[in-house]
Amino acid sequence: MAELVYRPVVGLALTMFKAWDLKIDCKGSENIPRSGGAVLVSNHISYLDFIFNGMAALPQKRLVRFMAKESVFRHKVSGPLMRGMKHIPVDRKRGETAYAHALDSLRSGEIVGVFPEATISQSFTLKSFKSGAARMAQEAGVPLIPMAVWGTQRLWTKGHPRNFRRSHLPVTIRVGEPVDAPGDQYAGAITRRLRGRVHELLEAAQRAYPGRPRGAEDSWWLPAHLGGSAPTPDEVRKAEAR
Repeated sequence: MAELVYRPVVGLALTMFKAWDLKIDCKGSENIPRSGGAVLVSNHISYLDFIFNGMAALPQKRLVRFMAKESVFRHKVSGPLMRGMKHIPVDRKRGETAYAHALDSLRSGEIVGVFPEATISQSFTLKSFKSGAARMAQEAGVPLIPMAVWGTQRLWTKGHPRNFRRSHLPVTIRVGEPVDAPGDQYAGAITRRLRGRVHELLEAAQRAYPGRPRGAEDSWWLPAHLGGSAPTPDEVRKAEAR
């Protein structure tokens, strides 16, 4: 079936990244299967993560159908684009509908993109994972593909202004080897194994990342455990509980 919306949007995104002079370092794309279904699983630190996750699949000539909150599909600009790209709306009050949609996509040979943390991590560390990705992979009989992005939070993230200037920002992407999801294993155990792999990839991306804060005022995008001024996971939890 012709991709009348997705491919032009990808072309536009690549053009914008070139205009912004982003320094994108992507490794491991060969781990994404060239055919057949798979669940692509990533950390979540930016509103733009899905674009970079999708970019990682392009060398394999694959397009990713992302699960995203339903409100994005109601927006007058993003809505028609999301529907045209065949992404999957998630209404948290009726999650079973999105789950069934994702299963159908996987069984038809699509790659479905999932952020198992559910929301952006404001500490820029890995939050706990929900088990939906593992359960989908089990039911559809497809592998889980772990990946991590780093640097995207400097472009646009929760609680900070967008930065779309031509600022030469680096973005690092790492894709890992498939994680099997046998039907006879507990989904929680698979999820823990998957989270461990994403954590390893995130640390690898952080080690490879060439950017450093320009000073104390620019350290907001670096996690506290790496010497930055981002809130700790505990501080984020306390703020959300108020």
